[in-house]
Amino acid sequence: MSTLAKTTGAVGCAILALPLLAALVVAALLGSSIPGGSGGGSSDAPSKHALQDIPRYYLALYQRAAPECPGLSWTVLAAIGKVETDHARHPTMVSSAGAVGPMQFLPSTFKAYAYPVPPGGKRPPTPWDPVDAVYAAARLLCANGARNGKNLKRAIWHYNHTDWYVRKVLKQAAAYAASTPAPSGAAGKVVAFARAQIGTPYVWGGDGPSEGGFDCSGLTQAAYRAAGVTIPRVAQAQYDHGPRMPRQAPLAPGDLLFFGTSRTNITHVGVYSGGGRMIDAPRPGAHVRERAIDLASRPDFRGASRPTSSKAAAR
Repeated sequence: MSTLAKTTGAVGCAILALPLLAALVVAALLGSSIPGGSGGGSSDAPSKHALQDIPRYYLALYQRAAPECPGLSWTVLAAIGKVETDHARHPTMVSSAGAVGPMQFLPSTFKAYAYPVPPGGKRPPTPWDPVDAVYAAARLLCANGARNGKNLKRAIWHYNHTDWYVRKVLKQAAAYAASTPAPSGAAGKVVAFARAQIGTPYVWGGDGPSEGGFDCSGLTQAAYRAAGVTIPRVAQAQYDHGPRMPRQAPLAPGDLLFFGTSRTNITHVGVYSGGGRMIDAPRPGAHVRERAIDLASRPDFRGASRPTSSKAAAR
């Protein structure tokens, strides 16, 4: 139990700014077999142990809440839920320090992270409600270092001010994440090239460092060229080129992920790097990055293609 210390298709490839939705319709794309789950949440597909140990409702909730903090893996939320109350299986869910509910919040601490009320939460929010509690936990972690992985250990330490707790949560989180084998062959070359460009400036229409940087489709075309595979230049043409993956097929490293308002208006593309992550050149003023991508919360996600397939590579 935690004592939870008090804590005060165009070349341009523009990503649309879209609100987080509770839609969970593409779970299988990231390898999850949980109906209604959000696939990889913010980073990892669930391991066999996670599927056996975490109640289905809580697994989907951890995955849905993780994008509240960009870069936070759902496995960390799940690990905290496990350490605190065994995913609400503890009979009372009240600690000696007065922390309550499935994520063990002191009521005073919970109030600092309870708003805005998440979809499906109580009004007014309460630390006893699973939705309210898990979203509040994501916000607490984010406020203390978890955003974009800046200082995850510090964030967990702020949840419970002990080093043993940090170690236990991280060990449990690792057990909940399915191992992702390193890509090989053409896909491995695609991912390796794209990852080597991290930090390169975004340049509209850019095809590489000689032009000052990449835009989204310039990066993906160059990555595939490095693997000996020819694909078109712009995002829409890359989407049309295919071969597109069936909607329920699991993703593999090297796959291209496409976003836009419709299948005929693809505005962004990135390289799936495995483990629920994507490498992309996002927008003017930014740089090539690798980040967690929660496709279930992206209504602009239009599908994936796999140009590294033998048929496509032979073109």
